Amino acid sequence: MGAIARYFHRIVTNEHYKNLHDSARRIVERFGGKTAVTLARRAEEAAKSMLWPSILFEEFGLQYYGPIDGHNLPLLIETFKFLKAENRPVILHVLTQKGRGYQPALDGQKKFHGLGPYDPETGQTKPAGVPTYAESFANTLVDLARENDRIVAITAAMPNGTGLDLFRPHFPKRYFDVGIAEEHAVVFASGMATQGYRPVCAIYSTFLQRAFDPVVHDVCLQKLPVVFCMDRAGLSGDDGPTHHGLFDIAYLRGIPGIVLMAPKDEDELADMMKTALQLSGPSAIRYPRGAVAGVPRKAAPEVIPVGKAEVLQDGADVAILGLGPMIKMAQELAGRLEQDGFSAAVINPRFVKPIDREMLEHYAGRVSAFVTFEDHVKMGGFGSAVVEALDELGSSIPVVRIGWPDQFIEHGKVDDLRAKYGLSVDGALAQLRPLLMHRQRPALVAGSIG
Repeated sequence: MGAIARYFHRIVTNEHYKNLHDSARRIVERFGGKTAVTLARRAEEAAKSMLWPSILFEEFGLQYYGPIDGHNLPLLIETFKFLKAENRPVILHVLTQKGRGYQPALDGQKKFHGLGPYDPETGQTKPAGVPTYAESFANTLVDLARENDRIVAITAAMPNGTGLDLFRPHFPKRYFDVGIAEEHAVVFASGMATQGYRPVCAIYSTFLQRAFDPVVHDVCLQKLPVVFCMDRAGLSGDDGPTHHGLFDIAYLRGIPGIVLMAPKDEDELADMMKTALQLSGPSAIRYPRGAVAGVPRKAAPEVIPVGKAEVLQDGADVAILGLGPMIKMAQELAGRLEQDGFSAAVINPRFVKPIDREMLEHYAGRVSAFVTFEDHVKMGGFGSAVVEALDELGSSIPVVRIGWPDQFIEHGKVDDLRAKYGLSVDGALAQLRPLLMHRQRPALVAGSIG
């Protein structure tokens, strides 16, 4: 750091030093052979290791330079000009300050990691008013941890995003941040589970992808009771394609023994957390970014029967399943259908795995079609699970699946992207209309649907 680091950086990026270094290497190689070169290099590395701890990089054949001030543009340009002449891989260590030049960002780095509109003069944002799912998750975990001293919380360098920064002050010795190492977070959780703890591993849906192998081999294969709480499941709007959590159902539901849940609101999230912590094997709960539904909370979470869906409204013409917060769209579709004289069942699936086959079998014998809504890709998602289950039950009833297409979704507002890709009630009605023609409802014949 400081003047010494800058001084040595000037030395190693100096052309005269580089030429002298290369000449010395050739002389030693010519007169001393390979043994002398090896000894000379070891001596050089030993000397450098006393000054540069990052000599580790050079052990892997990477030439290390730095650290340098990443806000010093002339120095950066000079350094990059020098590095252009290198004929081997190099690492340039650059130090920057997050939020540099804007005092509100320097004072509130957590807040400015990701935020919406704000006053550029003061850095202030409007109060959210409604808690987020991350906050609801964290507050519930605090309550559950008070009842069970074996509960521990694990994050991979995302205490703020997952809400675990709210858990940490209450139970500092039961909170673990393993750094940006999701694979290690999962293996660490599995190790704690073998010792009788109840690990809750809070990781964004998109980042849990990095740990797929440990989820399979270290947790599920061992049938260990690790709870994965997957924040940002579904479209993550302004965060863009790297953060959209659109694949977790597909990459998790094929793993034997895992229980996969999706709550319709914050009250059900608390119930699912309570349920997961009672299970003897692995489980995962997916919930979205942003504000909760704002429903009243029960005095205490309740355990949900595993694999049992919740029928919110019965019906005889169409069965509509809305996974998680998409239940709102399912209810809106039911209302539109009822205006046209159709009877629609509205079902909160709650469980992707195990799926409620009894419920599916019941409605397969009554309705003309199923509709599934999910904030996930259609390929391998919840709708696919419904189709597979109906096929196993010997039913050929059509299923209208509303979800994201087989492509990476761009950055944008959630409502705009849903409209663009057909995740809407109108999109569902357009696909459903031909399947209900034989019911001969007067309003349908008049063409009012859609």
